[in-house]
Amino acid sequence: SMKCKRKFVTLQSDERSPFICELVENLPSIISDLEPHQVQSFYESVGCMLNDKGPQVKIDRPAVLGNLMDMPNRTWRIIMDQARKNVESLVEPVTIKEIIKILKSNNRVCHSVGPLFTSQLQTFFLDMLNVYKVYSERISAAVTQQGPIATQMSLVRTMRSAKKEVLRLLTVFIKKSGPPEAEPRAVAQGFIPPVLDPILGDYQRNIAGARDPEVLLLFTTVVEKLKSHVVDDVPRIMESTFECTLQMITTNFEDFPEHRIRFYEFLRAINLHCFPALFNIPPAHQKLVIDAVVWAMKHTERNIADTGLEILHELLLNVGRTPDIAQGIYQQFLLALIQDVFAVLTDRLHKSGFKMHATLLRHMFHLVQMNQVTVLLFDPSTAPAGQSNPVFLRNHISNLLITSFPNVTKSQVAAFVDGMFDLKMDLPAFKAHLRDFLIQLKEFSVEDNSGLYSEENDLAARQREEAVQAQRSAVPGILKPSEIDNDL
Repeated sequence: SMKCKRKFVTLQSDERSPFICELVENLPSIISDLEPHQVQSFYESVGCMLNDKGPQVKIDRPAVLGNLMDMPNRTWRIIMDQARKNVESLVEPVTIKEIIKILKSNNRVCHSVGPLFTSQLQTFFLDMLNVYKVYSERISAAVTQQGPIATQMSLVRTMRSAKKEVLRLLTVFIKKSGPPEAEPRAVAQGFIPPVLDPILGDYQRNIAGARDPEVLLLFTTVVEKLKSHVVDDVPRIMESTFECTLQMITTNFEDFPEHRIRFYEFLRAINLHCFPALFNIPPAHQKLVIDAVVWAMKHTERNIADTGLEILHELLLNVGRTPDIAQGIYQQFLLALIQDVFAVLTDRLHKSGFKMHATLLRHMFHLVQMNQVTVLLFDPSTAPAGQSNPVFLRNHISNLLITSFPNVTKSQVAAFVDGMFDLKMDLPAFKAHLRDFLIQLKEFSVEDNSGLYSEENDLAARQREEAVQAQRSAVPGILKPSEIDNDL
Protein backbone atom coordinates (compact mmCIF):
# COMPACT_ATOMS: atom_id res chain seq x y z
CA SER A 1 0.00 0.00 0.00
CA MET A 2 2.96 2.36 0.50
CA LYS A 3 4.67 1.73 -2.83
CA CYS A 4 1.62 1.67 -5.13
CA LYS A 5 -1.22 3.36 -3.22
CA ARG A 6 -2.20 5.38 -6.33
CA LYS A 7 -3.29 2.11 -8.02
CA PHE A 8 -5.79 1.41 -5.23
CA VAL A 9 -7.49 4.81 -5.21
CA THR A 10 -7.77 5.44 -8.96
CA LEU A 11 -9.99 3.59 -11.39
CA GLN A 12 -8.15 0.84 -13.29
CA SER A 13 -9.30 -0.87 -16.48
CA ASP A 14 -12.01 -3.51 -15.96
CA GLU A 15 -13.01 -1.93 -12.58
CA ARG A 16 -16.42 -0.44 -11.84
CA SER A 17 -14.93 1.52 -8.90
CA PRO A 18 -11.46 2.01 -7.38
CA PHE A 19 -10.25 -1.05 -5.48
CA ILE A 20 -10.23 0.80 -2.15
CA CYS A 21 -14.02 1.17 -2.36
CA GLU A 22 -14.37 -2.57 -2.84
CA LEU A 23 -12.03 -3.17 0.12
CA VAL A 24 -14.12 -0.95 2.40
CA GLU A 25 -17.43 -2.48 1.23
CA ASN A 26 -16.21 -6.01 2.02
CA LEU A 27 -14.42 -4.96 5.20
CA PRO A 28 -16.43 -7.16 7.65
CA SER A 29 -15.73 -10.37 5.74
CA ILE A 30 -12.05 -9.45 5.09
CA ILE A 31 -11.17 -8.90 8.77
CA SER A 32 -13.56 -11.45 10.33
CA ASP A 33 -10.83 -14.06 10.89
CA LEU A 34 -7.97 -11.69 11.72
CA GLU A 35 -6.36 -11.14 15.13
CA PRO A 36 -6.67 -7.62 16.65
CA HIS A 37 -3.10 -6.64 15.72
CA GLN A 38 -3.71 -7.85 12.14
CA VAL A 39 -6.94 -5.80 11.96
CA GLN A 40 -4.99 -2.73 13.07
CA SER A 41 -2.36 -3.34 10.36
CA PHE A 42 -5.15 -3.64 7.79
CA TYR A 43 -6.66 -0.32 8.89
CA GLU A 44 -3.25 1.32 8.70
CA SER A 45 -2.71 -0.01 5.17
CA VAL A 46 -6.07 1.30 3.92
CA GLY A 47 -5.30 4.64 5.60
CA CYS A 48 -2.01 4.74 3.69
CA MET A 49 -3.94 4.36 0.42
CA LEU A 50 -6.35 7.13 1.43
CA ASN A 51 -3.40 9.41 2.13
CA ASP A 52 -2.90 9.80 -1.64
CA LYS A 53 -4.59 13.05 -2.63
CA GLY A 54 -3.08 13.56 -6.09
CA PRO A 55 -5.03 15.16 -8.96
CA GLN A 56 -5.88 11.74 -10.44
CA VAL A 57 -7.72 10.71 -7.25
CA LYS A 58 -11.45 11.25 -7.81
CA ILE A 59 -12.90 9.39 -4.80
CA ASP A 60 -14.60 11.17 -1.90
CA ARG A 61 -11.79 10.58 0.62
CA PRO A 62 -13.71 11.72 3.78
CA ALA A 63 -16.65 9.46 2.83
CA VAL A 64 -14.39 6.45 2.26
CA LEU A 65 -12.67 7.12 5.59
CA GLY A 66 -16.09 7.27 7.29
CA ASN A 67 -17.03 3.89 5.74
CA LEU A 68 -13.67 2.42 6.72
CA MET A 69 -14.18 3.41 10.37
CA ASP A 70 -17.86 2.45 10.46
CA MET A 71 -17.36 -0.81 12.42
CA PRO A 72 -15.21 0.65 15.24
CA ASN A 73 -17.47 3.74 15.33
CA ARG A 74 -20.58 1.56 15.77
CA THR A 75 -18.92 -0.38 18.61
CA TRP A 76 -17.87 2.93 20.20
CA ARG A 77 -21.44 4.30 20.02
CA ILE A 78 -22.83 1.14 21.67
CA ILE A 79 -20.28 1.51 24.53
CA MET A 80 -21.14 5.20 24.95
CA ASP A 81 -24.91 4.48 24.96
CA GLN A 82 -24.40 1.92 27.72
CA ALA A 83 -22.23 4.39 29.67
CA ARG A 84 -24.96 7.04 29.54
CA LYS A 85 -27.35 4.59 31.19
CA ASN A 86 -24.77 3.30 33.67
CA VAL A 87 -21.26 4.76 33.87
CA GLU A 88 -20.07 1.63 35.69
CA SER A 89 -20.12 -0.22 32.36
CA LEU A 90 -17.05 1.81 31.32
CA VAL A 91 -14.91 0.25 34.06
CA GLU A 92 -15.68 -3.35 33.20
CA PRO A 93 -12.41 -5.02 32.02
CA VAL A 94 -14.02 -6.31 28.79
CA THR A 95 -15.25 -2.81 27.91
CA ILE A 96 -11.88 -1.21 28.68
CA LYS A 97 -10.12 -3.72 26.43
CA GLU A 98 -12.60 -3.03 23.62
CA ILE A 99 -11.99 0.73 24.00
CA ILE A 100 -8.23 0.12 23.82
CA LYS A 101 -8.69 -1.88 20.58
CA ILE A 102 -10.81 0.89 19.03
CA LEU A 103 -8.29 3.57 20.03
CA LYS A 104 -5.39 1.53 18.61
CA SER A 105 -7.19 1.10 15.28
CA ASN A 106 -7.85 4.86 15.16
CA ASN A 107 -4.23 5.55 16.04
CA ARG A 108 -2.96 3.40 13.17
CA VAL A 109 -5.35 5.03 10.68
CA CYS A 110 -4.44 8.52 11.90
CA HIS A 111 -0.75 7.73 11.53
CA SER A 112 -1.14 6.68 7.90
CA VAL A 113 -3.98 8.89 6.62
CA GLY A 114 -2.66 12.18 8.05
CA PRO A 115 -4.72 15.41 8.32
CA LEU A 116 -7.79 13.74 6.74
CA PHE A 117 -8.30 12.02 10.13
CA THR A 118 -9.75 15.29 11.51
CA SER A 119 -13.28 14.36 10.35
CA GLN A 120 -13.04 10.97 12.08
CA LEU A 121 -11.64 12.37 15.34
CA GLN A 122 -14.47 14.90 15.54
CA THR A 123 -17.03 12.05 15.70
CA PHE A 124 -15.79 10.81 19.09
CA PHE A 125 -13.35 13.45 20.41
CA LEU A 126 -15.43 14.74 23.36
CA ASP A 127 -16.61 11.23 24.30
CA MET A 128 -12.97 10.11 24.34
CA LEU A 129 -12.05 12.94 26.73
CA ASN A 130 -14.97 11.97 28.99
CA VAL A 131 -13.72 8.37 29.04
CA TYR A 132 -10.26 9.69 29.97
CA LYS A 133 -11.83 11.72 32.78
CA VAL A 134 -13.79 8.74 34.16
CA TYR A 135 -10.68 6.54 34.23
CA SER A 136 -8.64 9.34 35.83
CA GLU A 137 -11.22 9.73 38.62
CA ARG A 138 -11.39 5.96 39.23
CA ILE A 139 -7.61 5.65 39.40
CA SER A 140 -7.36 8.62 41.80
CA ALA A 141 -10.11 7.11 43.99
CA ALA A 142 -8.30 3.74 44.09
CA VAL A 143 -5.01 5.44 45.04
CA THR A 144 -6.77 7.48 47.76
CA GLN A 145 -8.34 4.36 49.28
CA GLN A 146 -5.46 1.90 48.97
CA GLY A 147 -2.35 4.02 48.58
CA PRO A 148 0.34 3.86 45.85
CA ILE A 149 0.06 0.05 45.69
CA ALA A 150 -3.25 0.57 43.84
CA THR A 151 -1.30 1.45 40.67
CA GLN A 152 -0.23 -2.23 40.50
CA MET A 153 -3.79 -3.60 40.55
CA SER A 154 -4.98 -5.27 37.35
CA LEU A 155 -8.03 -3.02 36.79
CA VAL A 156 -6.07 0.19 37.45
CA ARG A 157 -3.33 -0.90 35.05
CA THR A 158 -5.91 -1.64 32.35
CA MET A 159 -7.51 1.80 32.83
CA ARG A 160 -4.07 3.41 32.64
CA SER A 161 -3.47 1.56 29.36
CA ALA A 162 -6.68 3.06 27.98
CA LYS A 163 -5.58 6.55 29.11
CA LYS A 164 -2.20 6.06 27.43
CA GLU A 165 -3.94 5.11 24.17
CA VAL A 166 -5.97 8.34 24.32
CA LEU A 167 -2.75 10.32 24.81
CA ARG A 168 -0.98 8.46 21.98
CA LEU A 169 -3.87 9.05 19.58
CA LEU A 170 -3.93 12.78 20.36
CA THR A 171 -0.13 12.95 19.97
CA VAL A 172 -0.22 11.27 16.56
CA PHE A 173 -3.12 13.48 15.42
CA ILE A 174 -1.28 16.69 16.40
CA LYS A 175 1.95 15.44 14.78
CA LYS A 176 0.19 14.54 11.53
CA SER A 177 -2.07 17.63 11.42
CA GLY A 178 -1.64 20.11 8.61
CA PRO A 179 -3.43 21.90 5.77
CA PRO A 180 -5.96 21.72 4.28
CA GLU A 181 -8.03 19.55 6.66
CA ALA A 182 -6.23 20.43 9.89
CA GLU A 183 -4.78 23.95 9.79
CA PRO A 184 -2.57 24.74 12.86
CA ARG A 185 -4.83 27.61 13.97
CA ALA A 186 -7.98 25.46 13.66
CA VAL A 187 -6.37 22.61 15.62
CA ALA A 188 -5.12 25.01 18.31
CA GLN A 189 -8.57 26.56 18.73
CA GLY A 190 -10.76 23.49 18.27
CA PHE A 191 -8.87 20.61 19.86
CA ILE A 192 -6.43 22.01 22.44
CA PRO A 193 -8.74 23.91 24.90
CA PRO A 194 -10.99 20.87 25.62
CA VAL A 195 -7.87 18.72 26.23
CA LEU A 196 -6.29 21.00 28.86
CA ASP A 197 -8.60 20.46 31.83
CA PRO A 198 -9.09 16.67 31.87
CA ILE A 199 -5.48 15.82 31.01
CA LEU A 200 -3.53 18.56 32.81
CA GLY A 201 -5.75 18.54 35.90
CA ASP A 202 -5.39 14.77 36.23
CA TYR A 203 -1.60 14.93 35.79
CA GLN A 204 -1.19 17.62 38.44
CA ARG A 205 -3.48 15.97 41.02
CA ASN A 206 -2.15 12.43 40.70
CA ILE A 207 0.57 10.83 42.79
CA ALA A 208 3.96 10.56 41.08
CA GLY A 209 3.57 6.85 40.25
CA ALA A 210 0.27 7.46 38.43
CA ARG A 211 1.47 10.29 36.19
CA ASP A 212 1.88 9.26 32.57
CA PRO A 213 4.99 10.51 30.71
CA GLU A 214 2.85 10.45 27.55
CA VAL A 215 1.23 13.67 28.83
CA LEU A 216 4.59 15.45 28.54
CA LEU A 217 5.13 13.94 25.08
CA LEU A 218 1.67 15.13 23.97
CA PHE A 219 2.31 18.74 25.00
CA THR A 220 5.84 18.66 23.55
CA THR A 221 4.23 17.70 20.22
CA VAL A 222 1.58 20.42 20.66
CA VAL A 223 4.27 23.09 21.15
CA GLU A 224 6.52 21.79 18.33
CA LYS A 225 3.70 21.49 15.79
CA LEU A 226 1.40 24.41 16.64
CA LYS A 227 4.14 26.85 17.75
CA SER A 228 2.88 30.43 18.19
CA HIS A 229 -0.78 29.34 17.95
CA VAL A 230 -0.54 27.87 21.48
CA VAL A 231 1.75 30.46 23.09
CA ASP A 232 -1.13 31.68 25.29
CA ASP A 233 -1.77 28.12 26.54
CA VAL A 234 1.84 27.43 27.50
CA PRO A 235 1.71 29.13 30.96
CA ARG A 236 -1.30 26.94 31.87
CA ILE A 237 0.48 23.81 30.61
CA MET A 238 3.65 24.69 32.54
CA GLU A 239 1.73 25.47 35.71
CA SER A 240 0.19 21.98 35.67
CA THR A 241 3.25 19.96 34.66
CA PHE A 242 6.43 21.83 35.60
CA GLU A 243 6.74 21.89 39.36
CA CYS A 244 5.19 18.47 40.04
CA THR A 245 7.43 16.77 37.42
CA LEU A 246 10.51 18.57 38.70
CA GLN A 247 9.82 17.23 42.21
CA MET A 248 9.67 13.70 40.76
CA ILE A 249 12.93 13.83 38.82
CA THR A 250 15.19 15.86 41.12
CA THR A 251 14.94 13.57 44.14
CA ASN A 252 17.76 11.50 42.61
CA PHE A 253 19.28 10.66 39.22
CA GLU A 254 17.55 7.28 38.77
CA ASP A 255 13.76 7.44 39.38
CA PHE A 256 11.27 8.15 36.56
CA PRO A 257 13.78 8.04 33.66
CA GLU A 258 11.09 8.44 30.96
CA HIS A 259 9.51 11.43 32.71
CA ARG A 260 12.98 12.98 32.94
CA ILE A 261 13.66 12.67 29.20
CA ARG A 262 10.17 13.84 28.22
CA PHE A 263 10.36 16.79 30.63
CA TYR A 264 13.52 18.17 29.06
CA GLU A 265 12.19 17.59 25.54
CA PHE A 266 9.12 19.62 26.58
CA LEU A 267 11.24 22.43 28.04
CA ARG A 268 13.41 22.53 24.93
CA ALA A 269 10.33 22.70 22.66
CA ILE A 270 8.97 25.70 24.61
CA ASN A 271 12.35 27.43 24.47
CA LEU A 272 12.59 26.91 20.70
CA HIS A 273 9.00 27.54 19.59
CA CYS A 274 7.19 29.51 22.33
CA PHE A 275 10.03 31.43 23.99
CA PRO A 276 7.89 34.51 24.92
CA ALA A 277 5.70 32.22 27.03
CA LEU A 278 8.61 31.58 29.41
CA PHE A 279 8.26 35.17 30.59
CA ASN A 280 4.49 35.10 30.94
CA ILE A 281 4.86 32.78 33.94
CA PRO A 282 5.43 33.90 37.56
CA PRO A 283 9.03 34.85 38.48
CA ALA A 284 9.24 31.87 40.84
CA HIS A 285 8.51 29.56 37.91
CA GLN A 286 11.09 31.38 35.77
CA LYS A 287 13.68 30.56 38.41
CA LEU A 288 12.45 26.95 38.38
CA VAL A 289 13.11 26.83 34.63
CA ILE A 290 16.73 27.96 35.11
CA ASP A 291 17.19 25.61 38.09
CA ALA A 292 15.83 22.72 36.00
CA VAL A 293 18.30 23.43 33.20
CA VAL A 294 21.21 23.67 35.64
CA TRP A 295 20.13 20.43 37.29
CA ALA A 296 20.08 18.74 33.86
CA MET A 297 23.62 19.99 33.12
CA LYS A 298 24.83 18.35 36.33
CA HIS A 299 23.12 15.04 35.55
CA THR A 300 25.43 12.02 35.29
CA GLU A 301 23.47 10.54 32.38
CA ARG A 302 25.05 11.91 29.23
CA ASN A 303 21.92 12.50 27.12
CA ILE A 304 20.24 14.49 29.94
CA ALA A 305 23.40 16.55 30.58
CA ASP A 306 23.82 17.28 26.84
CA THR A 307 20.16 18.29 26.53
CA GLY A 308 20.54 20.67 29.51
CA LEU A 309 23.58 22.32 27.91
CA GLU A 310 21.80 22.71 24.57
CA ILE A 311 18.70 24.20 26.24
CA LEU A 312 20.85 26.71 28.13
CA HIS A 313 22.67 27.73 24.94
CA GLU A 314 19.39 28.18 23.03
CA LEU A 315 17.92 30.07 26.00
CA LEU A 316 20.84 32.51 26.14
CA LEU A 317 20.63 33.10 22.37
CA ASN A 318 16.87 33.76 22.65
CA VAL A 319 17.42 36.12 25.59
CA GLY A 320 20.02 38.03 23.58
CA ARG A 321 17.46 38.50 20.80
CA THR A 322 14.87 39.88 23.25
CA PRO A 323 16.30 43.17 24.62
CA ASP A 324 13.30 44.05 26.79
CA ILE A 325 13.88 41.03 29.07
CA ALA A 326 17.60 40.41 28.55
CA GLN A 327 19.03 42.71 31.23
CA GLY A 328 16.70 41.39 33.95
CA ILE A 329 17.70 37.81 33.13
CA TYR A 330 21.41 38.68 33.10
CA GLN A 331 21.17 40.46 36.45
CA GLN A 332 19.31 37.60 38.07
CA PHE A 333 21.05 34.56 36.60
CA LEU A 334 24.22 35.26 34.54
CA LEU A 335 26.81 35.15 37.33
CA ALA A 336 25.30 31.99 38.85
CA LEU A 337 25.18 30.32 35.40
CA ILE A 338 28.87 31.07 34.78
CA GLN A 339 29.71 29.46 38.13
CA ASP A 340 27.49 26.43 37.39
CA VAL A 341 29.11 25.85 33.98
CA PHE A 342 32.55 26.10 35.60
CA ALA A 343 31.40 23.59 38.21
CA VAL A 344 30.45 20.93 35.64
CA LEU A 345 33.51 21.76 33.52
CA THR A 346 35.88 21.01 36.41
CA ASP A 347 34.08 18.15 38.22
CA ARG A 348 35.70 15.49 35.92
CA LEU A 349 32.34 13.72 35.44
CA HIS A 350 31.19 15.66 32.38
CA LYS A 351 34.18 15.67 30.02
CA SER A 352 31.99 14.61 27.09
CA GLY A 353 30.18 17.97 27.31
CA PHE A 354 33.42 19.96 26.95
CA LYS A 355 32.50 21.51 23.57
CA MET A 356 29.22 22.94 24.91
CA HIS A 357 30.91 24.05 28.17
CA ALA A 358 33.39 26.04 26.07
CA THR A 359 30.63 27.43 23.82
CA LEU A 360 28.59 28.62 26.81
CA LEU A 361 31.52 30.16 28.69
CA ARG A 362 32.78 31.97 25.58
CA HIS A 363 29.28 33.34 24.92
CA MET A 364 28.78 34.58 28.50
CA PHE A 365 32.27 36.05 28.96
CA HIS A 366 32.09 37.86 25.62
CA LEU A 367 28.65 39.25 26.52
CA VAL A 368 30.23 40.93 29.55
CA GLN A 369 33.41 42.01 27.75
CA MET A 370 31.42 43.63 24.89
CA ASN A 371 29.33 45.54 27.48
CA GLN A 372 26.11 43.91 26.31
CA VAL A 373 25.28 43.38 29.99
CA THR A 374 24.37 46.93 31.03
CA VAL A 375 22.97 46.08 34.49
CA LEU A 376 25.40 45.61 37.35
CA LEU A 377 26.30 42.00 38.20
CA PHE A 378 27.45 43.03 41.69
CA ASP A 379 26.23 45.02 44.67
CA PRO A 380 27.55 48.59 44.14
CA SER A 381 27.47 49.30 47.90
CA THR A 382 30.22 46.71 48.53
CA ALA A 383 32.32 47.39 45.40
CA PRO A 384 34.99 50.04 44.68
CA ALA A 385 33.68 53.21 43.05
CA GLY A 386 33.47 53.05 39.27
CA GLN A 387 33.94 49.29 39.02
CA SER A 388 32.68 47.81 35.75
CA ASN A 389 31.18 44.39 35.04
CA PRO A 390 34.28 43.06 33.16
CA VAL A 391 36.59 44.08 36.05
CA PHE A 392 34.24 42.56 38.62
CA LEU A 393 33.91 39.30 36.69
CA ARG A 394 37.70 39.01 36.24
CA ASN A 395 38.26 39.37 39.98
CA HIS A 396 35.36 37.10 40.87
CA ILE A 397 36.44 34.24 38.58
CA SER A 398 40.11 34.61 39.60
CA ASN A 399 39.22 34.35 43.32
CA LEU A 400 36.89 31.41 42.59
CA LEU A 401 39.61 29.45 40.77
CA ILE A 402 42.37 30.23 43.28
CA THR A 403 40.10 29.13 46.15
CA SER A 404 38.96 25.94 44.38
CA PHE A 405 42.36 24.87 43.01
CA PRO A 406 45.17 25.80 45.44
CA ASN A 407 47.87 24.12 43.30
CA VAL A 408 47.43 26.71 40.51
CA THR A 409 49.51 29.88 40.79
CA LYS A 410 48.07 33.36 40.60
CA SER A 411 49.97 34.04 37.36
CA GLN A 412 48.48 30.92 35.73
CA VAL A 413 44.99 32.00 36.78
CA ALA A 414 45.57 35.56 35.56
CA ALA A 415 46.74 34.33 32.12
CA PHE A 416 43.76 31.98 31.89
CA VAL A 417 41.21 34.64 32.86
CA ASP A 418 42.75 37.13 30.39
CA GLY A 419 42.22 34.57 27.64
CA MET A 420 38.59 34.05 28.62
CA PHE A 421 37.91 37.74 27.90
CA ASP A 422 39.88 37.79 24.61
CA LEU A 423 37.32 38.72 21.92
CA LYS A 424 39.73 37.68 19.14
CA MET A 425 39.51 34.01 20.16
CA ASP A 426 37.22 31.94 17.97
CA LEU A 427 35.67 28.78 19.42
CA PRO A 428 38.51 26.34 18.50
CA ALA A 429 41.11 28.68 20.06
CA PHE A 430 38.91 29.21 23.11
CA LYS A 431 38.53 25.43 23.54
CA ALA A 432 42.28 24.93 23.31
CA HIS A 433 42.83 27.68 25.91
CA LEU A 434 40.28 26.08 28.25
CA ARG A 435 41.69 22.58 27.73
CA ASP A 436 45.25 23.70 28.43
CA PHE A 437 44.16 25.18 31.76
CA LEU A 438 42.22 22.07 32.80
CA ILE A 439 45.19 19.79 32.12
CA GLN A 440 47.33 21.98 34.44
CA LEU A 441 44.98 21.15 37.33
CA LYS A 442 46.20 18.43 39.69
CA GLU A 443 42.76 16.78 39.61
CA PHE A 444 42.95 16.32 35.82
CA SER A 445 46.66 15.52 35.54
CA VAL A 446 46.25 11.93 36.83
CA GLU A 447 43.14 11.09 34.76
CA ASP A 448 42.25 9.94 31.27
CA ASN A 449 41.44 13.22 29.52
CA SER A 450 40.45 11.75 26.14
CA GLY A 451 36.90 13.02 26.77
CA LEU A 452 38.20 16.58 26.37
CA TYR A 453 39.25 15.69 22.81
CA SER A 454 36.11 13.72 21.90
CA GLU A 455 35.05 16.15 19.15
CA GLU A 456 38.46 16.06 17.46
CA ASN A 457 38.71 12.25 17.86
CA ASP A 458 35.23 11.77 16.36
CA LEU A 459 36.13 14.01 13.40
CA ALA A 460 39.40 12.12 12.78
CA ALA A 461 37.57 8.76 12.94
CA ARG A 462 34.93 10.02 10.48
CA GLN A 463 37.59 11.24 8.07
CA ARG A 464 39.43 7.88 8.24
CA GLU A 465 36.17 6.04 7.59
CA GLU A 466 35.34 8.29 4.61
CA ALA A 467 38.83 7.78 3.16
CA VAL A 468 38.51 3.98 3.42
CA GLN A 469 35.01 4.15 1.86
CA ALA A 470 36.26 6.34 -1.00
CA GLN A 471 39.13 3.91 -1.60
CA ARG A 472 36.76 0.93 -1.74
CA SER A 473 34.28 2.79 -3.97
CA ALA A 474 37.03 3.41 -6.51
CA VAL A 475 37.36 -0.36 -7.13
CA PRO A 476 34.36 -1.71 -9.11
CA GLY A 477 32.61 -4.67 -7.50
CA ILE A 478 34.20 -4.40 -4.06
CA LEU A 479 31.15 -2.82 -2.36
CA LYS A 480 28.18 -4.99 -1.36
CA PRO A 481 24.82 -3.95 -2.89
CA SER A 482 23.65 -2.92 0.60
CA GLU A 483 26.59 -0.49 0.89
CA ILE A 484 25.87 1.34 -2.36
CA ASP A 485 23.98 4.64 -2.05
CA ASN A 486 21.33 4.44 -4.77
CA ASP A 487 20.62 8.19 -4.50
CA LEU A 488 24.01 9.10 -5.92
